[in-house]
Amino acid sequence: MKRVVVVSAGLSVPSSTRLLADTLAAAVTGAAAARGTEVEVQHVELRPLAHALADHLLTGFPSDELADALDAVRRADALVAVTPVFAASYSGLFKTFVDVLPRDVLDGTPVLVAATAGSPRHSLVLDHALRPLFSHLHAVVVPTGVFAATEDFGDVQAGALDKRVARAAGELAQLLGGQDRGPDGPVDAVDRGEPAGSEADALSVPAPFEQLLREASGDTVR
Repeated sequence: MKRVVVVSAGLSVPSSTRLLADTLAAAVTGAAAARGTEVEVQHVELRPLAHALADHLLTGFPSDELADALDAVRRADALVAVTPVFAASYSGLFKTFVDVLPRDVLDGTPVLVAATAGSPRHSLVLDHALRPLFSHLHAVVVPTGVFAATEDFGDVQAGALDKRVARAAGELAQLLGGQDRGPDGPVDAVDRGEPAGSEADALSVPAPFEQLLREASGDTVR
């Protein structure tokens, strides 16, 4: 059983951000099932945690509800992160939750990033804000992000949004099927079996800079 945590930072009720989060959760569950992977989805809605997040920033101590949400992310095999766009970036509520995550908690975790806004002009938030943020946290961000403008939820454009959702969900399911969660985060499920002293092991140790300079100048004397 794989654990997928869906974090959504919508502020209104009902919320288009939560609607997109639910759509992505269903798509990931279906894509994983098609690959023979059973998925358990847990939603973390940030709106009810707004006061707890502010208190945590000031005191350093999370409430019980916030501690449960942080623990859910820590134990997740994969993450779906959905935020509304504020001032051409992720919302402050979303960033505050990321700010209080424990250090290295997302190392190697597959993440699907998504965002909602009133206009398609904000779609670059995926590559200019969300992707760099999760790359900084050492997460593995799937190639396809999902952006949904207000018009994407209408009948005319629904098919285009469905295609983006399906593609991103398939990419996350593919990563999810190749990961197991260890005590320090996701690890490869397949043992590559590289023997000690192999080429891969040798390449992991960089050559001294002085040696590279000698080789570049044609001086091969050690």
